[in-house]
Amino acid sequence: MMQDTPLIVQSDKTLLLDVHHPRSEECRADLVRFCELIKSPEHMHTYTLSAISLWNAAASGIKLETILDRLTYWSKFPIAESVYFYVKDMASRWGKVRLTESDDPRYYRLEVDSERIKSELSQRRALSKLLVLKDSRTFLLETYARGEVKLQLIKIGYPVDDRIRLSAGPHVPLALRKQTRSGKDFVVRPYQKMSADALLGDLGPGCGFGTIVLPCGSGKTVVGMEIMQRLATRTLVVTTNVAAVHQWMQEILDKTDLTEEQVGEYTGERKDPREITVCTYQVLTYRPDKEGPFPHLDLLTKGNWGLIIYDEVHMLPAPVFKITAELQAVYRVGLTATLVREDGREDEVFSLVGPKRFDVPWNELQQQGFIAEAYCHEIRIDLPKELEIPYALGTKREKYRMASENPLKLEVVKELVNRHPDDFILIIGQYLDQLKHIADAFKLPIITGSTPNAKREELYRAFRDGSTRILVVSKVANFAIDLPDASVAIQVSGTFGSRSEEAQRLGRILRPKNRSSFFYSVVTRYSNEEEFAANRQKFLAEQGYSYEIEVWNN
Repeated sequence: MMQDTPLIVQSDKTLLLDVHHPRSEECRADLVRFCELIKSPEHMHTYTLSAISLWNAAASGIKLETILDRLTYWSKFPIAESVYFYVKDMASRWGKVRLTESDDPRYYRLEVDSERIKSELSQRRALSKLLVLKDSRTFLLETYARGEVKLQLIKIGYPVDDRIRLSAGPHVPLALRKQTRSGKDFVVRPYQKMSADALLGDLGPGCGFGTIVLPCGSGKTVVGMEIMQRLATRTLVVTTNVAAVHQWMQEILDKTDLTEEQVGEYTGERKDPREITVCTYQVLTYRPDKEGPFPHLDLLTKGNWGLIIYDEVHMLPAPVFKITAELQAVYRVGLTATLVREDGREDEVFSLVGPKRFDVPWNELQQQGFIAEAYCHEIRIDLPKELEIPYALGTKREKYRMASENPLKLEVVKELVNRHPDDFILIIGQYLDQLKHIADAFKLPIITGSTPNAKREELYRAFRDGSTRILVVSKVANFAIDLPDASVAIQVSGTFGSRSEEAQRLGRILRPKNRSSFFYSVVTRYSNEEEFAANRQKFLAEQGYSYEIEVWNN
């Protein structure tokens, strides 16, 4: 029997959402709680039911019955029994393997729900060397192996419900101010408090670790400080670059009662760890040669931290994953606007940092005025005639670069800048030659990876105080940079089909302000840049953003 609903659930576990149906938004709000968006063309969006999406739902308290009920309620046609089976199987795996404390402080207990799971774990070589069978449903493991066991188990489809109480670190009292040092009234927003509530719970077993997903511009730094205030412990914040380190430090000093003597940085420029320390992923993963040790990873393992905050957790590099496995006894939170990782290691974030504890739709915060209203435009232009044959003969990578660096984009940039004479504008791209050409053509300041940190901060400061209105930036500005007045972003090239990069770049213009924001992506028609652009837009489509297409007449 067919019903008048917007969803088709297919036997391959994909879900087709008719975006023109009057109840499509209501349906989408349900789907994003336990599905992942994989494709979003004009008329029909495709979602999928994945193990990670179902485990995140289960870990956040969404009942299996709720998922099945929502699927049945929204589906236009009867759902295949195989889909119901998959959902039941995957969602029910959460909680079948639990980590708990034992009577002996040297060991933890790994409890399993069935003889079959016990047999499977016993037969896995990578696990059998870490686990000792205690009785019919319990293994023992040494405390140091906690992270590695969790990682191995999620790889074979058994996410671990870690019920071990985390140990508190050295006490560092701090309080958030009612008024910032700069003299502005300051209050933690309701959703920021809810984020901290969801992560910390009652501070009992199973609480105090996980990932918080909030839009760029919504104040993830404040969420981190709210958690710091509640735990009042020695804290390490790991973020993406030196500018972001200094931004965190400024925010902490501006909005808490901590003194400058208590807040330090650990970067390539300065190594001064304090009770609250902010460092970069780059310094942690630095080593003098490819085969040598990582000299600064001791900052993580031997810093006696009570809390670690992984800013932009979707950027967590492989060596930090390895050390994160050793830090399972520490309170920890990952902050991000998107859990999408282009390397597919979302399961490691889930396992080692923690499951998604809180998520709020971007459009919900936009409607409440906490982030700016944004309009997305994709502007398509032709390739110049003289490049058509070189493009046809190029490799896939050469074609992408040729399309990305299309010289006609310069005219588009000029027109868009003229279209927004009073806005603060970021011109963002991937290729340095292209960005330098734009900066030279319009006599604009430029920030790239080679720009010294002092110069970067000088230019960011000039943009914030209004003395510079237009800034050309490479991908170094994708992450953790607070430019609150930016209201227009012009993207001239990107990192292939990176969905997370698209979200981060839109995030540069989402700080709330008294005007709408505009995000322009300039793309070469009839090229593989169009294909990559479509993939980049998937994540934002899930958040309710749509791209208006403009065809540029050369």
